[in-house]
Amino acid sequence: MEDLNAASLEDVRHWFQTFYGPANTVLVLAGDIDAETALKKVEHYFGDIPAGPPVARYEKWIPKIPGTRRQKVSDRVPQARLFKVWNVPPYGETDTSYLELVSRVLASGKTSRLYKRLVYDDQSATDVSSFVDRREISGQFWIVATARPGDDVARIEKAVDEEVARLLEKGPSQQELQRAKAGYIANFVRGSERIGGFGGKSDILAMNQTYRGDPEFYQTILKHIREATADNLLSAAKTWLTDDVYILEVDPYPAYETANSSVDRSKLPEPGAQGDARFPLFQRAELPNGLKIILAERHATPVVIFNLVVNAGSAADQFASPGTARLAMDMLDPGRI
Repeated sequence: MEDLNAASLEDVRHWFQTFYGPANTVLVLAGDIDAETALKKVEHYFGDIPAGPPVARYEKWIPKIPGTRRQKVSDRVPQARLFKVWNVPPYGETDTSYLELVSRVLASGKTSRLYKRLVYDDQSATDVSSFVDRREISGQFWIVATARPGDDVARIEKAVDEEVARLLEKGPSQQELQRAKAGYIANFVRGSERIGGFGGKSDILAMNQTYRGDPEFYQTILKHIREATADNLLSAAKTWLTDDVYILEVDPYPAYETANSSVDRSKLPEPGAQGDARFPLFQRAELPNGLKIILAERHATPVVIFNLVVNAGSAADQFASPGTARLAMDMLDPGRI
């Protein structure tokens, strides 16, 4: 917040001009249009925009969490929830594709290891999920479990750790591997049926061009998925899911109780002695154009409140154009006059 408060208008303009130039942008046109027409339209509407300066960026940076970081918070939620997060490689890395399959082995579908253990067998959780948040310079591997009301989050974490350890010991079965591959590829195909939106054609092309410099890089990722073996998944899991984890426990607010009271709420309280009302003194002035000014100072808070009262309104509208006064006042707020 200190940096944001210190930013000037010129700082914001410079930031926008640096990062929002065509040279730092990927534009995808998807739909019923041919390449020649698309290029002409893009040149017509965007070709005259200055490229902008080259932008320095990390190609890869996976933050290391030394050991285990643990945090516990309370929130206005009906059920407690456990989050376990590991930092992993970025979008398009081979291990990232393998970890996508690991997440599906753990928690995709009701026969997955964590769902079966926590929801069906132990009945300690009402839901559990696992996914890889793939980003440009690094990613994150998530496990999220929601406790049954009143159940112990520590019990859920112990079960999660046991299932992850079991996977790290022997890896997935061939049946689990094939099911994870089929689920991943099916989701990709269903998403690519759409033109826009998350997972649609334009999103896939833009993401691969932005993150990997090649709009067709998704084919490499699909190759990783198709050719992955159980040993590949085991190796990736041992590399990235054994240490350096962030754990967050979110608990519902405690159930507070009120104290006993003898107050008769059917009766209003007896008012106390009325104090003297103190109003600020008015300072008055008038501009040469006739505008009358009244200043009332109070120094309790560092706030300036300005009100302009004009002796006109809807009653002054012409019958042929009702709403003129309201429109004129509404246009003052955005500063368009």
